[in-house]
Amino acid sequence: MMLNRDWYVLVLSMLPFTELRATIPLAVAWGMYPWRAFWLAVVGNVIPVFPILLLLQPVEKGLKSFPRLGSSFQNLLRKTRYKGEQIKKYGLLGLLLFVAIPLPGTGAWTGAILAWLFGFPYFSAFFMISLGVLGAGLLVTLASLGLFQVARFYGLEIILIVLIVILLLWYWQKRK
Repeated sequence: MMLNRDWYVLVLSMLPFTELRATIPLAVAWGMYPWRAFWLAVVGNVIPVFPILLLLQPVEKGLKSFPRLGSSFQNLLRKTRYKGEQIKKYGLLGLLLFVAIPLPGTGAWTGAILAWLFGFPYFSAFFMISLGVLGAGLLVTLASLGLFQVARFYGLEIILIVLIVILLLWYWQKRK
């Protein structure tokens, strides 16, 4: 039987900005059993992948009739292509690894867009993205468990300071 929190986890993990990278730690913080959070988030993260793969071609054609929307969409595609040069080089294995790395911008949504851009077969791309989501979910779950153990021992303030430092370093590196 699914509870309200289960539905929250499922829906939040479907969204492109939260996916499972934010949803699993949130669910664990809510007191949800970590492996329940893992499975709900993985299923929720995989649900939008196949529709994205199937609908991008018609959406691109439809947006060409709206110049402003079409140009915004093309900018998004240009940025995604830039991120995906290594994926093109390594093919479906690169797609799996890209999605499995739990960093911002490397989730199932971006993976599905890249799979479509590089013309990977739908079912193969779906399978590899799903495996990548499983890997990312496992990493995020294990990291969440470790993070909460550290927070209990050292205090939440230390965790927040470390996260801010990591984000600042990432931002500084990206600006170079």
